[in-house]
Amino acid sequence: MTIRVLLADDQAMVRGGLRLILEDQPDIHVVAEAADGVDAIAKARQLRPDVCLVDIRMPRLDGIEVTRALAGPGVPHPMRVVVVTTFDLDEYVYGALRGGAAGFILKDAGPALLVEAVRAAHDGDALVSPSITVRLLRHLTGPARGAGRPLPSLSAREVEVVREIARGRTNLEIGAELFISLSTVKSHVSTIQTKLGLRNRVEIAAWAWENRIVDTT
Repeated sequence: MTIRVLLADDQAMVRGGLRLILEDQPDIHVVAEAADGVDAIAKARQLRPDVCLVDIRMPRLDGIEVTRALAGPGVPHPMRVVVVTTFDLDEYVYGALRGGAAGFILKDAGPALLVEAVRAAHDGDALVSPSITVRLLRHLTGPARGAGRPLPSLSAREVEVVREIARGRTNLEIGAELFISLSTVKSHVSTIQTKLGLRNRVEIAAWAWENRIVDTT
C-alpha cells in the first residue's frame, strides 16, 4: 500500500529535499505541496492524504493552526499530522502536540527518522524524536498540572509503559525493554489512553512530563 503524503513548508528547497527523501521509498508518494498554512488545509481537505508533514512556522496560518484544523479535537475524520521544524526548543511545538499532531521531528533528524515518522503516523502510531521528548517537553511543561491531585489509577506496568513512551521509545523498543510482546504493548497503550482520556502516545508523553512521571535526573 502506498502512503500518500502532503508537504507543507514555506521554503521550496526544503519541500524539494523532503520530497526526494520520501519518494526514494517504494511505499511513499508525495501527492501535493503547500507553501503556507491556508493552502495546506485546502489541499489536505481536497486530497485527503494519509499523512501531512507540516512546518511550524508558515505564512498566513502556522503549523499549530493547521494541525488543529486537520487533526484537532472535534474535527470529523481527523488526519494524521506530523510536525517538522528546524527549532528543537520552539514554543509552538507543545501547542501542536496538544492540537492533535501525531508526531514531531526536526528537519535535521535525518532521512531514516523522517521516513519512520511517516510510516508510524500512517500505521496509527506516533513518533517524537527522543531528543525532543526529553528536552522539549520537559522544557515546556513547567509546574505539573496534576500537583496535589491523585493521578489516574494506572498499574505498575502501565506506569512503566508511560515512562518509556515519554522517553521517545517505539512500541518495539518498549517491548524489548520490558520483555513483553508487541501486542501486549499496544494493549497497554490503548488502556492508558482510555484511562487518561488521551488520543495518542504523543499526548501520553506530554502528560507524563506534566505530571513528573519521568525521572528528570
